[in-house]
Amino acid sequence: MKDALRSRLTDILRELHYPSVDISFERPKVEAHGDLTTNVAMMLAKPVGKNPRQVAQSIVDKLDPSAFRLSKVEIAGPGFINFTFDGASVVERAKEILVRGAAFGRTEAGKGRKTNVEWVSANPTGPLHSGHGRQVVLGKAVASLLEWTGHDVTKEYYFNNAGNQMRTLGESIYARYRQQLGDDYPLAENAYQGEYIVDIAREIVQANGETLRETDDERSFFRKYGEEWCFKRIKETLTRLGVRHDVFYNEDSLYASGKITEVIDEFRKRDLAYDSEGAVWFRATRFGADKDRVIVKGTGEPTYRLPDIAYHREKFRRGFDLIVDIFGADHIATIPDVLNGVQALGYETKDVKVIIHQMVSFVNGDEVVKMSKRNANVYTLDDLINEVGVDAVLYFFVMRSAGTHLEFDIALAKEQSDKNPVYYLQYAHARIASILRHAVQSGVPAADAAALAATTDFSLIGAKEELDLLKKLLEFPETVESCALSFEPHRLTTYLREVAESFHRFYHEHRVINDDPKLMQARLAVCTMAKTVIANGCTILGVSCPEKM
Repeated sequence: MKDALRSRLTDILRELHYPSVDISFERPKVEAHGDLTTNVAMMLAKPVGKNPRQVAQSIVDKLDPSAFRLSKVEIAGPGFINFTFDGASVVERAKEILVRGAAFGRTEAGKGRKTNVEWVSANPTGPLHSGHGRQVVLGKAVASLLEWTGHDVTKEYYFNNAGNQMRTLGESIYARYRQQLGDDYPLAENAYQGEYIVDIAREIVQANGETLRETDDERSFFRKYGEEWCFKRIKETLTRLGVRHDVFYNEDSLYASGKITEVIDEFRKRDLAYDSEGAVWFRATRFGADKDRVIVKGTGEPTYRLPDIAYHREKFRRGFDLIVDIFGADHIATIPDVLNGVQALGYETKDVKVIIHQMVSFVNGDEVVKMSKRNANVYTLDDLINEVGVDAVLYFFVMRSAGTHLEFDIALAKEQSDKNPVYYLQYAHARIASILRHAVQSGVPAADAAALAATTDFSLIGAKEELDLLKKLLEFPETVESCALSFEPHRLTTYLREVAESFHRFYHEHRVINDDPKLMQARLAVCTMAKTVIANGCTILGVSCPEKM
């Protein structure tokens, strides 16, 4: 209906010989102002040399409300045009929820777009800690939203299992291994301190005894064993949260395949790289940077920028139309350099969307929680899942905009009350399921959603709370599409809370199981619609929808 209305308003502007403008709609903040409002008349006032209300009136005069099932069209304030849909049209459109069922909310806005979403990308030097949870859950939700809007999504994990940090891991495990054997062996100052290092060393002792006491300086066995142990643990944690990546891309492969050298050669060919002070520099100033950047140090070791540039070029070479990167705030200074490098290689940086999420802190009620234990034992993401549950982790980590600090309240996440937003949402779903079960137990024949759409007398639905709920439910496809386009899953949690609130208002005002069979069926259909939308929204987030609570 919104698209049809926009199309007609565009035609009216043409008929009035008004300039073409982008017509947008918003939902009025004041309920009495209708279902939609547009400021198109205020946008046109200056170009056409008229008062905004005069422009609005000229537009309204040419609009036939009945063609769009509008019960009211009004000019408000300085020149807003407000539209109110006829209740019967709202009910008629709501049948689509019953017909489409689990597919309601899916659109084709991104159809044909080959999309890469890369996130988590923690190197295999230890288990995921609780702070990683925000990126893990954010990436899962963004990928899901893109899939629901028709994108062909490849979920990718980028990691590095080479370099100093992996050598440090191997040395740390070897030191703990020797200590497990009873040797007075020192742990290096820069060693990994977590208890998981002791666990790995203990496993090696159990499997190999003392046979590895005198091993090569490279500690290659310990490094490899630690890498595999850590990656197995990381994947197990991701699986608990329903996160499954299609591709695990190793940074080291960029070196082995010569991709790093190719990028340097290409920069030199384009006069975008030069040698100075023993290092190789990228002419970043040509792309607006304050100074050129070192991409290869005097030691011959590339800086972090170079492999990241090479990696993104490979993404483009693999045919992705949209590249989504999800990084923590600690990456914010490096992103412009990488994008400049990608642009220097001839690729459109507008096709790279970088989502930066701020850090997360944890509280337990009024108490600030330091997410670590004694002896440098990190409070892992598994620990958090064990404490509050999968659903709370998946919901709480996306309740706030990625660009804002997130405070994760452990006590609230564990609370079984309406104060807990995920519990409140799941309770609404369970309550509807209970109503539908009670109806069957009361002798109402069970009917699937499609049958309800075909046999229900929807003319009996018209009360304010009923229509408010249906209007809210009909916002779901647009909400999903909007969240996907803006890469903002937190807006979906806000919407789902509003759905739950709207349902509870409807339920408190209108008896669903009543003595009028036709009215009861109509209200059961409304309940089924609400249950469908809540379930579909939770499916996007990965949150379960219990039938009983």
